Amino acid sequence: MTADELAASASRDPSPPSDLSLAAQALWLAKAGRWDASHDLCQDVPDPAGSWIHAYLHRVEGDLGNAAYWYSRAGRSAPPEGSSLAAEWQKITEALL
Repeated sequence: MTADELAASASRDPSPPSDLSLAAQALWLAKAGRWDASHDLCQDVPDPAGSWIHAYLHRVEGDLGNAAYWYSRAGRSAPPEGSSLAAEWQKITEALL
């Protein structure tokens, strides 16, 4: 499955496809606007992938301090201020699928 296919599924389907990895499920939930479910699930994804998704979710939430902590745990730099959340979701999804 590609990032674009995952995004399309998140916009039309009531639940993620059953054959997705935990990371892909967390990204699907994030794209579907189900922040809490995505946040809960990403905590079960092994580092550093889970930490990267976790960082992104805290950025979505607007908690940049917490996001910075999780970017550090993921071994990633936080995106520059004002960076698009959609572009970051795409980047993470393409890297992890």
